Amino acid sequence: MRSAFLSLLPAVLLAGCVAGPDYHMPKDAVAASDAPGRPFVSVQGTAFSAAPLPDEWWQLYNDPRLNELVEQALAANTDLRAADANLRRAAAIARQVEAGRTVSTAVGGGIDLSRPSSTGYSLPGILGYDAGISAGLPLDLSGRIARAIEASRADEDVSRAARDYTRVAVAAAVTRAYAGVCAANFSLATNRRVVALQRSTLEATQRLQRGGRGTVFDVTRAQAAVDRSEALLPAIVAQRQAHLFLIATLLGKVPADYPTDLADCSALPALTSPLPTGDGAALIRRRPDVRAAERQMAADTARVGVAMADLYPQVSIGGSTGIGGPFKSFGSGNSFGFSLGTLLSWSFPNRPVVKARIAAAGAQADADLANFDSTVLGALRETETALNTYAQSRESIAALQKARDSAAGAAGQADELFRFGRSDFLQVLDAERSLADAEVALADARTMMVDDQIDIFLALGGGWQR
Repeated sequence: MRSAFLSLLPAVLLAGCVAGPDYHMPKDAVAASDAPGRPFVSVQGTAFSAAPLPDEWWQLYNDPRLNELVEQALAANTDLRAADANLRRAAAIARQVEAGRTVSTAVGGGIDLSRPSSTGYSLPGILGYDAGISAGLPLDLSGRIARAIEASRADEDVSRAARDYTRVAVAAAVTRAYAGVCAANFSLATNRRVVALQRSTLEATQRLQRGGRGTVFDVTRAQAAVDRSEALLPAIVAQRQAHLFLIATLLGKVPADYPTDLADCSALPALTSPLPTGDGAALIRRRPDVRAAERQMAADTARVGVAMADLYPQVSIGGSTGIGGPFKSFGSGNSFGFSLGTLLSWSFPNRPVVKARIAAAGAQADADLANFDSTVLGALRETETALNTYAQSRESIAALQKARDSAAGAAGQADELFRFGRSDFLQVLDAERSLADAEVALADARTMMVDDQIDIFLALGGGWQR
């Protein structure tokens, strides 16, 4: 036995180094280069600021009611409750893995009735007992437990990042739904102004027809224009109600309990200062999905060490004590015993199988690096796209505002010419149709601009910090 242990000693000492590679950010990772840290190419003009994104970016709209709704959602949203529970579960698993390096104990005992053959004892036999307690402490010379703890803590960080991403999504969803309610009312007001203008034309046409200067056909065409515009209103009301129902569910309530005071919101949320963006380096540090991808890479790198530890023996120290024997000798010195020593366990693994597991773990770590790079590049692309879309939407609004003003002037001129008999009614309808289209397009563009702002905030990944 002594010679056998000495033959295994080199393997035991070799296992004293923690198995597997130590995790560090790969040098060839996209995030480790200088490129992501540059300013965003789409941040140009007075609409943007290179200032850091505030943690609670929705407060940039300076709307107390919106701030209140976001805070309520962050406290009661069902998706966030699930994410918090998942984080607690990951933390509990990490504690469970960490407990693997502490002392383990076991208590056992029993009573038995036995009659060994050829003993000459009379039936029913001898009543005996045994009771004992044992304790063991793993030495973890191979580093299996250390790497498993490292992996479990990184898994906990992944769950934390997932929870943070849920917070970002909830804050953006509440802000978007709130803006949707206000945008629907804004669109309703715009379309109702168009209807009022067209109805005024209809009434003027009816008066002219009664005075002999118009025809029934003119009145019919004017009425059709009013009917066409009024037909758009119910869909906008339905859209507003859908946003209200969504807000209720985001707050963890049934749809019927939507905040009724929001139904009258008519002013679009507006930024009171240039939109702050920071730079790419801050984006990578802030985005929860980037952090989750990096932590997943760390967890799977540690699992390479867990797989490699199977090549080495497992060593622990422990001892046991107990009493046992026939009840007639209970309490005597012969009934007590104990042991203390080192336990060496080595299953002499099938090395090709273990090496295949190591290779699989290493391949997973390589895949994680590719996924991490993809996540970083995707985050930068999403942000640049959102910033550029917002910049273009601002230019579109400026052009649509000019088109609306020109259409309003043309409609007024056509109406005046018709009243003085210098043009026909078809020109009036065409001019009013152009004005109505310009009004609606401008309102839609202003609504979309708020949506574009929220896309930027969502891409920047803020809103989870506390």
